[in-house]
Amino acid sequence: MRKYKRITLLCGHYGSGKTNIAVNMAFDLKKQETNVALADLDIVNPYFRAKDSQNELKAAGIRLICSEYANSNVDIPALPQDMYAISDDKSLKCILDIGGDDRGALALGRLAPAILKENDYEMLMVINRSRPLTRDAASTIEVMREIETAGGIRFTGLVNNTNLGAETAPEDVLASLPYAEEVSALSGLPIVATAVREDLMAKLDGKVENLFPLKLQKHENL
Repeated sequence: MRKYKRITLLCGHYGSGKTNIAVNMAFDLKKQETNVALADLDIVNPYFRAKDSQNELKAAGIRLICSEYANSNVDIPALPQDMYAISDDKSLKCILDIGGDDRGALALGRLAPAILKENDYEMLMVINRSRPLTRDAASTIEVMREIETAGGIRFTGLVNNTNLGAETAPEDVLASLPYAEEVSALSGLPIVATAVREDLMAKLDGKVENLFPLKLQKHENL
C-alpha cells in the first residue's frame, strides 16, 4: 500500500492507462481509509471509463463520482453533478481520473482553485512509452505542459505505466526505465510508481523501485 494525500489526481495521454491505475489506487486507498471516492472527470474519452468497474467499486464501499452519461450511447461532454463534493467534503479521500489531453484537463480547472488552496493533493502524470504521441521524453514533456496549462495545477510526480497490454513481459518494463528516468530528469519530478500487471510483480521485485500492482479493468463496451 502507498501513502496518499487527500486528493490524488491522475492525468495522461489517451491510452496511457490512467483510468485503470485510478481504479486500482481507489481499491488500495480503501484498505487504508473509510470514506473513499473515485471521480471520473474524463469528459473526452467515453470508451474507457471508471464506471466499467462500478459493481466492484460499490461492493467495496467506494463512492463513484461520474457523469450520468458515462457508458451510454449519449456523446455529451458532461461533468458529474456531484463533483464539488471532491473539494467541499474534507473527510472524503479522492482519486481523480482526469481527461487524456489539454481539452480533457479543462474539467480540472473547475476544481483547481479549491484544490490548490487546501494543498493536500498530488498530481501524477501517467507516462507510457508505448503510445504514439509519448514515445520519447520530449514529446511526453510537451503533453505534460499542455495538461498543466489547461488544468491549472502543476504535476508533482510520475507513474511509469509503459506496457504492451496482455503481451507485456518483464523485459518490456525494464526497457522502459531509461525513458521514465529521462522524463523525470527533464521535468524535475520523481517517479513515484511503476505500474505493472500483478502477475509480473514477482519477476520484477527487487529490480524496479516502487512497483504498483494492477488488476486489469474489464470494459463493458468490449
